[in-house]
Amino acid sequence: MLFFTSEIRKHAERTGLEMLYVEPGSPWENGFAESFFSRLRDELLNCEEFENLAEARWFARRRLQEHNEERPHSSLGYQTPSTFAAGAVQRAVRQPSCPRPATEP
Repeated sequence: MLFFTSEIRKHAERTGLEMLYVEPGSPWENGFAESFFSRLRDELLNCEEFENLAEARWFARRRLQEHNEERPHSSLGYQTPSTFAAGAVQRAVRQPSCPRPATEP
């Protein structure tokens, strides 16, 4: 993971991207994380009582499956995330957004 993180930082420096640091344990500094945790609380943690950790994991996996494969999202044109992702992969294969480097003979 450390290698991956350092490569991202190097890429950001090369391309001029500004990286924002979010303090660990401070989700309020990241709107996406705060939104996720709010929904997790509202849709799962406040709705269920778990007997043990295994049961909590089962409910979380079920909620993830429902979210990604069954529930359409308005921000994705009323598609499920898995359907949207499959379509995005197909579009990327047909029309690469980054030109491929020319190969030398």
